[in-house]
Amino acid sequence: MGIDNFETFSFKNAIEYITENVDSVLIVDAKANSIRPLVKRGIFKDFIDDSWTYNDLIAKLWYHFNNSSQSIDEKYHVFLPTSGKFLGKYSKRIKFMTDEIVHIAQMTIYPVAEDIYIFILDELDRSMYHDEDMTNKKVDAIQNIYLFSMYIDIVKDTTSSISVTEISDETMNQQLKYSDWRMMIVNMIAAEYQKQFLAETDPENLKKKYAPGQTSSFDCMMMNLEGVYIWVKLIFCRSETSNDDDYRFVFMVQNIHENAVKLQQTLKQYEQRASMDSLTGIFNHGRIETELSNAIAEKAKDGNAISIMMLDIDFFKNINDQYGHSVGDITLVHFTKSINDAIKDRNAVLGRWGGEEFVVICYDTPAEQGKELAETIRRSIETEKFEKIEHMTCSIGLTEIKAHDTCENAFERMDRALYQAKSEGRNCVRTE
Repeated sequence: MGIDNFETFSFKNAIEYITENVDSVLIVDAKANSIRPLVKRGIFKDFIDDSWTYNDLIAKLWYHFNNSSQSIDEKYHVFLPTSGKFLGKYSKRIKFMTDEIVHIAQMTIYPVAEDIYIFILDELDRSMYHDEDMTNKKVDAIQNIYLFSMYIDIVKDTTSSISVTEISDETMNQQLKYSDWRMMIVNMIAAEYQKQFLAETDPENLKKKYAPGQTSSFDCMMMNLEGVYIWVKLIFCRSETSNDDDYRFVFMVQNIHENAVKLQQTLKQYEQRASMDSLTGIFNHGRIETELSNAIAEKAKDGNAISIMMLDIDFFKNINDQYGHSVGDITLVHFTKSINDAIKDRNAVLGRWGGEEFVVICYDTPAEQGKELAETIRRSIETEKFEKIEHMTCSIGLTEIKAHDTCENAFERMDRALYQAKSEGRNCVRTE
């Protein structure tokens, strides 16, 4: 049907034209979660399945990633029912995919009764929005760091202007109370942060904590739309108005995962450096002392057998005096490797106590097994061929941690055992 006469073209003509050209018309019942297509043409003829539920329709039309057919994680489908409720006429441009081709459609919704709506869908000419897409791509880098945003009115218990940038460039329809949203979204927060999230987002806390214009945030792990937990920054900003009893907020979720992971990796590297002996690459005095404290605590808690030993290189001063400190350093590194080789299949850790003294903490190891391991280490050192100095020996003192030990008395027994080994001719193992 064409327009023969502009002046005589009537509302009836317009209805006839729309009836002949509209791509899809559906009647939906939100309460019954059902749809009934009245018209399906063009791309919608194959795209819309008559067996879909209303939630299926919403999920397929706009609960997927922008410019992708990839659905969001099913855990977020808890919001589907609130996305499908409309208080008045509603219009939205949507993107969906078929056979890896992006389609753009205009969706218009008319409520005709409670929970019953007419959906009108028309595919738009993709080429008309080339310039708009280019603009959107330019701001994607900025938009994508803010995964989610919305407006909150604490007094009215409402949410509005909800935007999920990974789903759409436009705001989403959501008939959702803030109190309901809070108890739904908490399930997307990692378990260890849920208590903090509920405390921070509590309406009374928001009222007390924020002055008009004030912004605050906290970091946590949150499930993204793909179902993967990432680091995010949750940001609240109270709107600045002239009414002190006006509690309206902007809430945003910022993606900080990449930077957070890099920061954690950097901190881990610094932590490792701070814990390691620079020469031998094993735990330094401070770290092995911490390990000893942890072993004492584990014994008190679980009662597991734990032995500790101190090793001392015999006559190490003579090595430094005769061959020089560079050879002494090489000897210490070699000595450390030999001990690590001996304990590699054990639940044990090695640290340098200082100078030529080393400590080994042996978990799941009673005194008798600890003594056998110490003898294995002593013999391997005795038979090992070291650079320049050829051969050397070590003395070892060992004790098993007792239930009511402190670090001081466990260490004193180990130290006395070492002193006994050195006093009785060295190159031997003694226990106390």
